[in-house]
Amino acid sequence: MQITSEGVKIGHPDMVADSIAANIIAAIINEEHKICMDIHCMPHCGIEVFLGKGLCVVGGEVSTRVYIDIERNVRETVLKIGYNDSALGLNGSSMGILNTIIPQSPDINIGTRADLGKYKEIGAGDQGIIYGFACDETPELLPLPYVLVNRMMRAFEDCGNPVFAPDGKGQVTVDYDNNMRPLRVATVLMSNAIDYRKVPEKFRSAVEDQARQIAMDCLADWIDNETVFLFNPTGEWNAVNSCSAADSGVTGRKLVVQLYGGYPGAQLGGGSIVNKSPEKVDCSAVFGSRYVAKNIVAAGLASKCSVQLAYAIGIAQPISIYVNTFGTGTVADEKIAAVVNTVFDLTPAGMIDRFQLLNGDIYKKLPKTLFMDENYPWEKTDRVDKLKAVIQ
Repeated sequence: MQITSEGVKIGHPDMVADSIAANIIAAIINEEHKICMDIHCMPHCGIEVFLGKGLCVVGGEVSTRVYIDIERNVRETVLKIGYNDSALGLNGSSMGILNTIIPQSPDINIGTRADLGKYKEIGAGDQGIIYGFACDETPELLPLPYVLVNRMMRAFEDCGNPVFAPDGKGQVTVDYDNNMRPLRVATVLMSNAIDYRKVPEKFRSAVEDQARQIAMDCLADWIDNETVFLFNPTGEWNAVNSCSAADSGVTGRKLVVQLYGGYPGAQLGGGSIVNKSPEKVDCSAVFGSRYVAKNIVAAGLASKCSVQLAYAIGIAQPISIYVNTFGTGTVADEKIAAVVNTVFDLTPAGMIDRFQLLNGDIYKKLPKTLFMDENYPWEKTDRVDKLKAVIQ
């Protein structure tokens, strides 16, 4: 049995779009804090970004008390990723930028404010069905293929070799035994745009060897002599034909990559994540459901767990909670689900507070990884004892 997960570098056009949106929200949050912001006067943002050839369109809805220089923020984000030359497919200094952001609808806004909403509470910013997942394949309690492919993406981003342009993507395929325990990495695929200006003609054949070394070093614990490595399988990927010069970028188009890498049983729900302020449960409940699932597995109640949360706009508490342990639970799934609301505060206000989601620095990190950072509050397993106590 084999399972494959895919990943993309932060320079992939869809991730550039996500990074632009997340950095705009981070800038708004940081400016709001300068004038004494709390959860009752937080900004409300839903930002969409489209990247075309040399053009960035920023749209969506924002309600805030502060002014942000959108154009400057976009350019700084793109340049920081590494796009400072049109020969790389995008240039943050010269790209066109169109700002079409409008204020948030007042009919939506009242549902997220305790002083205006029908139920006088900070309700969910929209309806949504959101899934969280955890399993015991790795110390991070994440699927092994997902962890490995993300590790490889970060290795290529941080390798410091200018030959490898910012745009890239890959896959890692893992062999599993009949009990669905991971055995080895069977196949590694890496596609990365190459800046051939940095590669003398006589050394071009060495680029694949360099890529192989980066990939194999970060996957060393799981590869063997039979692991297959594929690099730029079309034969060539010139950086001038990368990012928005060759493909459009849109916010929210890499949910499979961000949410568990397509691992079977780790379902997708909700919508795009990092381009929304945290009263939107597409954002906050992604972390809430992951937090619940991870603590269930860490508590030894299951070796694999999926948690579904459903919300109605304007209402704080989830309207349903579903737990699936795929037959690995030590107690009935229904019994675990029945205590979730007792152990976890899954209201928007509760999740915003516990996960520090009004922290601009956290927002800046989200496009690279939603889960693989031990400093994220939702990655903590600090509800294990409480779970065990109420399950008894």
